[in-house]
Parts: sequence; structure tokens; C-alpha cells
Amino acid sequence: MANQDKTFNGRKMPSRDSVLVIGLGRFGFAVARSLTQQGHEVLAVDHRPEIVQQYASDFTHVVCANATDTEALRQIGAEQFDVAVVGIGTDLEASVLTVLSLLDLGVDEVWAKAVSGKHAAILERVGATRVIRPESQMGKRVAHMVAGAMTDFVEFDDFAIARTAPPQASHGKTLQDAQLRAQFGVTIVAVKSGRGEFEYATAGTTLGPDDELIVSGPTAKVESFCATS
Repeated sequence: MANQDKTFNGRKMPSRDSVLVIGLGRFGFAVARSLTQQGHEVLAVDHRPEIVQQYASDFTHVVCANATDTEALRQIGAEQFDVAVVGIGTDLEASVLTVLSLLDLGVDEVWAKAVSGKHAAILERVGATRVIRPESQMGKRVAHMVAGAMTDFVEFDDFAIARTAPPQASHGKTLQDAQLRAQFGVTIVAVKSGRGEFEYATAGTTLGPDDELIVSGPTAKVESFCATS
């Protein structure tokens, strides 16, 4: 929310760290729960009374409202929020209308879930700040983990971060001696030895066969590096 005191139904809500989450399906609920666990206040909205009742004690405020109706959103104070997450997926029309309503109310950032490429394209065209395709993104992540020698993988456009083992040729060498950045064009961010914790990598860090690395760089180069592990 913006940097000024705001209220919901007469109760003051903090000027920061408050998020409006619309649609309490699996995605919306997971987002709202994670935000709450991180200490954010959440106004959760769903059009189904039984869902609102089910989650009434889980979040700061839970209300039943038709989010496609701009006036209904105005009545619950949606315009007071700077950030909103639209978790409506299967009902494309409701998803788009909700995003438009939030934008009409002046919400600065509207994040929206999409279930297909077409859905994502429409949300982007109507002005959604960020469009998330959780199934597609998770599918890519799993595919990289299955196909490559990595235990985790996150991609940001054409840049990636992966968790993998060091190449066999680097075992027993320091990062300075192994010259992995020069060979592969990637950065070793952190190293975990055995059951220890991840520690920031330095030029003097020695790599072992049981170590795990956090590697970052352009996606293609990270994939190439992990294939050598």
C-alpha cells in the first residue's frame, strides 16, 4: 500500500507491506499464505462464500465479493492498495475483467495468473504489470532438472541460476585454479560441502566431489556447465 495510513472497514492497515489477493484457488491461497508467513497483511477476496468462510482465520481480512465489479472492489477498499495479485485462472473473462477493474481503480501493480499463452497475451495487452504462468514455469524447471545434471533450476528470461555438482576436472582445485568462469562463462555464487551450509564462493574455495554449487549465468551457459558435472 502507499506510504500513508489507510483503513479497511474502519480499521487501520499499515502503510506498507499490504497486498490484495483475489481468487483463493490453489495459486491464490499459496500466494496469500506465503505473504502472511512473511509478515505481510493480506486482504483476500473470493466470490465463493464457502471458500471465504474456510479461510476466514487464515489472513488479515477475507471478504466475499465479485472482483469483476469495479464498484464492489471500491467498496472493499481495493483502490487503497498499491499491489494486487489476481489468482483467477480457469475463468478467462473474470480474470481479465478483474485486472481491468483494478487498473481502473488506480492500483499501481497488478500481478495476474494465466493458464495459457493466449490468456497471458490478453492480460499483458490489457495492462497487467506481471503475468505468471505457474504450470508452464514449473514445467520448464522440472524439464531442466530431469534432462540435466542439476538438482534445482530457476530461469529469469535468458539468465538462470542452478544447483549442481562441480565438474570432475575441478575436484581438488580452488576456484582460482579451476578457472570455471573463464571456461564456461558462469559464476560460482556459493558452495556447500557435505552436510554443511552454503557459503559464498571465493577464489580460494576448494571444490570436492561431494560439493554442491550455486551457479549463475546465461541460461545456455549454465546448461552447458551443468552437463559437465
